[in-house]
Amino acid sequence: MLAATVRVTRDLDVAEESVQEAYVAALTAWARDGVPDRPGAWLTTAARRVALNALHRQRAFRAKLPLLVEPETKVAPAGDDPGEAGNDAIPDDRLRLVFVCCHPALSREAQVALTLRLVCGVATRDVAHAFLVSEPTMAARITRAKKKIAAAAIPYAVPPPDELPERLDAALTVVHLLSTTGHAAPSGERLVREDLADRALDLARTLHALLPGEREASGLLALLLVHRARRATRTDAAGRLTRLEDQDRARWDREAIAEADRLIVAALRAGPAGRFTLQAAIAGLHAQAPSHGKTDWPQILELYDALLRAWPSPVVALNRAVAVAAVHGPAAGLAEVEALERDGRLAGYRYLPSTKADLLGRLGHHAEAAEAYRAALALSDNEAEQEFLTARAEALPDR
Repeated sequence: MLAATVRVTRDLDVAEESVQEAYVAALTAWARDGVPDRPGAWLTTAARRVALNALHRQRAFRAKLPLLVEPETKVAPAGDDPGEAGNDAIPDDRLRLVFVCCHPALSREAQVALTLRLVCGVATRDVAHAFLVSEPTMAARITRAKKKIAAAAIPYAVPPPDELPERLDAALTVVHLLSTTGHAAPSGERLVREDLADRALDLARTLHALLPGEREASGLLALLLVHRARRATRTDAAGRLTRLEDQDRARWDREAIAEADRLIVAALRAGPAGRFTLQAAIAGLHAQAPSHGKTDWPQILELYDALLRAWPSPVVALNRAVAVAAVHGPAAGLAEVEALERDGRLAGYRYLPSTKADLLGRLGHHAEAAEAYRAALALSDNEAEQEFLTARAEALPDR
């Protein structure tokens, strides 16, 4: 709805207000007349109508006060965007707005955060989780980004095809973080947000079709396909989190895994691997292993080494520590985790203490493991994760 409305208004604030007014109108109209057959289309049409009315009022205001405003700019009617040369190349309204919001005049962080919040519908709290900052900090950053767009008069126009590649990495990052938020929801009752994960996969497919020669677009699609292939086994029938080693691999979607493998092989053959292709290759090795015990951990560790060089992120370093533990033992992995603790960049990241707790438990340091599990519980807002962490702590031998 927001993506379709912005195409009319070229103004995020007006578009957001129009969408909210459409929801308010629905509360009255649907209570009176019943829910329409196509509620999404009803809401979108209502939002665009509100937006057009707002633009007509703006025109009237400008006509009456010509000395106080800039000359009138013709606004295209709904569904008619003659000035957007790139529209025909981008068949998805949401993806259009992703590229619009990933404007190079904004910082990369602002591009990604603004797009996650406004285009993908990710709550500000969950966007903050993705960037490892507090919710007020992220809210302020998003507000500043919107103000910069308005102050700099950045147009809400889809960039022409030759400008898409320079915005591609930011767009891929948005889709990746959207998938991550759906794959392991930072808050709520369920471990997985299927709506966000499916939306990310759809956008990744569209990006790959739009730019088939971009290796990282292929890598991201492959990564999300592996996540989708394993989704049904990540929780049990009661919604409880299931560890990778305990998942029923017979239920994994082998067709999706095979499609991902073809994309990974093609991307690796085409040139140096980027961060999404390397992540996909790691996920692919996990998916192709006949059992957890037969996972090629040395190869996974080599891929993590390459990923850390390509993307020196503390989150990557934490994931690499798990591979280090699998290859060299839990003590070696724990040393890596404790180094990340001292580094401080992952303070507040719930998977740091949970990983430490697991390694401490495997080493027999049960009291310290219990303390680490309590620290992880304090940082988690997801009920499925909280239940899992509680069960793991309670399963520790008497201390």
